[in-house]
Amino acid sequence: MTTPVYSPGLEGVIAGETAVSTVESGLNYRGYGVGELTEYCSFDEVAYLLLHGELPNAAQLQQFHARVAAARQLPAPLMGLFAALPQSTLPLDALRTAVSVLGHFDPEAADSSHDANLRKAERLLAQIPVAIAAHHRVVKGQPVVPARQDLGHAANFLYMLRGSEAAPADVKALDVSLTLYAEHEYNASTFAARVIVSTLSDLHSGVTGAIGALKGPLHGGANEKVMDILLAAGGPENAEVWVRSALARKERIMGFGHRVYKAGDVRAGILKKYARGAADTAGTQKWEEAADIIERVMAAEKNMYPNLDWPAGRLYHAMKLEIPLYTPIFAMARIAGWAAHVVEQLDNNRLIRPRGLYKGPAARNVVPLARRS
Repeated sequence: MTTPVYSPGLEGVIAGETAVSTVESGLNYRGYGVGELTEYCSFDEVAYLLLHGELPNAAQLQQFHARVAAARQLPAPLMGLFAALPQSTLPLDALRTAVSVLGHFDPEAADSSHDANLRKAERLLAQIPVAIAAHHRVVKGQPVVPARQDLGHAANFLYMLRGSEAAPADVKALDVSLTLYAEHEYNASTFAARVIVSTLSDLHSGVTGAIGALKGPLHGGANEKVMDILLAAGGPENAEVWVRSALARKERIMGFGHRVYKAGDVRAGILKKYARGAADTAGTQKWEEAADIIERVMAAEKNMYPNLDWPAGRLYHAMKLEIPLYTPIFAMARIAGWAAHVVEQLDNNRLIRPRGLYKGPAARNVVPLARRS
């Protein structure tokens, strides 16, 4: 009998087939490189691509935008729940609850056919930004800002969050970050969603589970730790001493390294220029300077390079977005990828049920209670 091959964390293990994206030779979505997508397409177009398989033409994009815009609303009981949640509830936890609640109100919740799943996916794409913004404003004691049907995904989110239209540069930077966060093959949260629906569970359950997986700092929570690192470093004048001391203490520097990208994350390079542009506008260039120093030391000392979370955390800080919103924004983008994978899984389903490599005691017999010493 051959010994089963064990790969800790399933690293390098092929767990399924997908046509949604690949990280081989750089990240691409359905055949398109993310660099070209961020340069030539809006997140709205990319979401359509992930869900429907092809980039939309002008008419298809207009119809898609109209469907998504019409779904930018939440049931009244969910709004009431936001008000009833403890003030300390984290935005991502509130979003996880919101997606579960939205499943109760979706008219096609129990229909897992291909077309119904796509319609539900479009509704969740629309509802998740509304939920994030609404909960944020409820917690702040501010009136909830109704969604605008004439704005794109990124612009509408910033409008609902702030109560006024955002500058075009902010909209573009957020839009690019959403495209870069939208999909990433069999990452932890996506795999969690596929495992859940492989039991023939439903889309909302899969996405709820995916958000639970995203919460961990080793996956989605890393972008929230970026400014903690830079603030601890104190600025460019102290950054090198600080990071070398942190490495000597064997502290983990969040925002660096990736299970797949050993020589650097192409997404980080794309978003870096937007982080720098936002810092120039906000007058927070010192954090970009400190980030450059930390990047240099990490490359020289650990052969580790930034992942997407490293510039994203800095970008969102320069845009004056509150840190607890960073991972929900990740979810707001990744819903396109999660849903695409859920649809793909259910279209050709096989229950995902791996084995475990047993390391416990050898086979033994039960000793009756009266004879046990």
